[in-house]
Amino acid sequence: MIDAAERAAMEETVRAAIAGADGGAAIDEVLGKLGWLEMLAAEPPDAIDIVFSALGATGATATALDDVVVSALGTQPRADLAVLLPRFAAWDPPGRIDANDLLARGLATARAATASDMLVVCGSASEPWGVTVPMKDAEVEAVRGIDPDAGLRAVRVQGSAAVATRLAPAAWQSAVALGRRAVAHQIAGASRAMLALARSHALERVQFGRPIARFQAVRHRLADALVAVEALEASLGAAREEANPDTAALAKAVAGRTARTVAAHCQQVLAGIGFTTEHPFHRFLKRSIALEGLFGSADEIVLDVGRQLLAARRVPR
Repeated sequence: MIDAAERAAMEETVRAAIAGADGGAAIDEVLGKLGWLEMLAAEPPDAIDIVFSALGATGATATALDDVVVSALGTQPRADLAVLLPRFAAWDPPGRIDANDLLARGLATARAATASDMLVVCGSASEPWGVTVPMKDAEVEAVRGIDPDAGLRAVRVQGSAAVATRLAPAAWQSAVALGRRAVAHQIAGASRAMLALARSHALERVQFGRPIARFQAVRHRLADALVAVEALEASLGAAREEANPDTAALAKAVAGRTARTVAAHCQQVLAGIGFTTEHPFHRFLKRSIALEGLFGSADEIVLDVGRQLLAARRVPR
């Protein structure tokens, strides 16, 4: 476990390196030079927190999520191995095996455009199977949508399942939990960035002879946004201290709702310019919306948690 001083230095180094890189491929290269995979193997919680928070704060695009999920599935990550993620707002294994045929559909990071192989998880969450297929068996299409710069890809796979291997019973649940925490950290970083932009605007924008930051209504909006971000970071802290699928799910749900709250308040503070592409605010807003659907949307996760509570008739601590 790294101490506070070492962690602060790592955070500063990673954020500066990512901010100075030009584009997704360059950021992946920078992370490789910084020892991202070694960090992930040695200290997964710190590595995920530091790297994904930096990605969110800078609005950068990388394919580190592939490495997080692949490692959680018990496979050695590598630069030419992509992983098939669940479809938007879902978190079930994206593939199924029919006789010896593999059929799968889901999302992927930009790595799907350059990788030689793709890892596909099939079956159920409690009985997962893994199949590594060549990318020639996959149809890959860029996802345009609200944030084309996120690099997401829609993927369909049809291939052979003859080499399918049985994964550990908890492998998929662990992969989803780590994926949710990674995405939630990235949303937290983006939310902090949106708040910082709104605060700077409030200090610089002058109306009636004084900065709008002195107006009570503006202060209330910024304060509410800050409370939401702090609550999200507290949820992520709890998910780290008691690492399990439940705490990861709740952190991801809080992340989605935090992004909406922060975006709404900050957009009001920014006023007209916050609704244009002339201000950098829109990049963080769009990225948060795109990320919110990975490994389950906030609304779907909350509904699922509610169903589980009703079925179990008990509330976990």
